[in-house]
Amino acid sequence: MQVRMAEHYGMCFGVRDAVDLALGLAREGPLTILGDLVHNPDVVARMDAAGAVRAGRGEDVRTTAVLLTAHGTADRVKLELREQGLQVHDATCPLVTRAHLALRKLVAEGRHPVVIGQAKHVEVRGLVGDLDEYTIILDESDLEQLDSRLAREPHARLGVVAQTTQPLERVMELTAALRARFPDADVRLIDTVCQPTKDRQRAMRLLADGSDAVVVVGGPQSNNSRKLAEVARGLGRPAHLVADASELRQEWFDDCEVVGLTAGTSTPDPVIQDVRRWLERLPVRRVGSTSKVCATP
Repeated sequence: MQVRMAEHYGMCFGVRDAVDLALGLAREGPLTILGDLVHNPDVVARMDAAGAVRAGRGEDVRTTAVLLTAHGTADRVKLELREQGLQVHDATCPLVTRAHLALRKLVAEGRHPVVIGQAKHVEVRGLVGDLDEYTIILDESDLEQLDSRLAREPHARLGVVAQTTQPLERVMELTAALRARFPDADVRLIDTVCQPTKDRQRAMRLLADGSDAVVVVGGPQSNNSRKLAEVARGLGRPAHLVADASELRQEWFDDCEVVGLTAGTSTPDPVIQDVRRWLERLPVRRVGSTSKVCATP
């Protein structure tokens, strides 16, 4: 099987720095990570092997040192941890920190904060964790949450940011929909989609053109990996999201000659290369008519 690699794929600098920091701290002594360092099972297993303990809540931390994940954390959580007498280390990606600062700036301007993203995602929870009021939207139906506020205050000032791994097109579409629904409101958007996400999504569009199917390597909880698969499917290409080579299935690639390969921003390179080798060993099998239609997940 011919395998085409995306121009941009795999771990970004923020994830690499977080992993390096965690491993260094684990070598120095007992360490608790507050949640999953990043959303990749291989990285999580590596942290476990290094002796780092995971805790879901600050009150469950039993070590002196605690590490905040790459997804970012609310300031109130950091304060609570320090008040427990813990040594707090921060692995937040600088581009997530930029999103926090952007949201803080919009709130300081007197704007109602609107976050485009997944309400239950750890990054979004961190973004809104210090706010008394906010609105989280992911599709146009979520705009209904603002109806009563804008009915009372049609000239309200709104400040919009996005979860850093959201597709930029979705951010722009939802912002346009927000302005169309509330034409008298003053809507200001600060683009907080991170550059590695933009690069990988742009590269996916080029990869899908000329590939019979696409494989995205990433953890099932990785938002940016799921979005890459969605981009490929939106372009009419079958797309398969796998955590590693063990999840691949030969029948997915019946009648495929060229498979595109990419990976999310938290996926280690050895995992990607294992998938690449598996695909390259795959024989081309044509099963059907002369038109190539690869299996759809």
